[in-house]
Amino acid sequence: MLDRYSRLINYLRISVTDRCNLRCRYCMPEEGIRLLRHEDILTYDEIAGFTRVAVKSGITKVRITGGEPLVRKGIVTLTGMLAAIGGIHDLSMTTNGVLLDRFAGDLAKAGLQRVNVSLDTIDPEQYSFITRGGDLNDVLRGIEAAKKARLLPVKINCVIHESPDETNAIEVARYCRENDLEVRYIKEMDLEEGRFSVVMGGSGGNCAGCNRLRLTSNGKLKPCLFSGLGYDVRTLGYEEAIKQAVGHKPQRGRKNINDSFYNIGG
Repeated sequence: MLDRYSRLINYLRISVTDRCNLRCRYCMPEEGIRLLRHEDILTYDEIAGFTRVAVKSGITKVRITGGEPLVRKGIVTLTGMLAAIGGIHDLSMTTNGVLLDRFAGDLAKAGLQRVNVSLDTIDPEQYSFITRGGDLNDVLRGIEAAKKARLLPVKINCVIHESPDETNAIEVARYCRENDLEVRYIKEMDLEEGRFSVVMGGSGGNCAGCNRLRLTSNGKLKPCLFSGLGYDVRTLGYEEAIKQAVGHKPQRGRKNINDSFYNIGG
């Protein structure tokens, strides 16, 4: 699919839940969030059905996100449903890694190809502070489980304030070098202020080459993270929602006052 700026749209990010088992300070308020009603969240059959239509339209790369995708019951089943769709050449997941030790093997058997794990520090106290109570050891075990399950390459998403020369970022880079991991640095973003930048070591944030659509857990197909636009796949139907999202994809991101990172999938 080509949008009106001749960008090839072939990447779909699917947020399967707005729930998360961490409360990272840059992502979620300490008091938590008002959760979506169960009936508002897309079923696995709906997600797979939409994805089949998206693949027929030109999507070849799919990433499962959240919230935290591993907290949704039956996530291995969904992974298998998506892996069975012919035409998906890259099926991956972004996770905070807390539950990855438990799921990595089954996810790989279901057809998941690789994972990105969020890790902003390897200092246990700093990790607990940033995540408001998370245990770093859970994540480190999850990363090792992902390597053992051959979910490769395991990529590490490290959020920084300004520079990869920050102490936490330097230590994460060292850990990655020592453990055959790939690190990507992501500057803290702000949807409402429209503050974002190109991911260091990745392609996110590069508006000129953006190839993404995002499906939220309640069925809004969004052409841009930094835009309030969203097209309801239940109301419009799958094909029409895709057509409108691609047709109205903005040239560059601006601001988004309608969504938050935990419900749009980052």
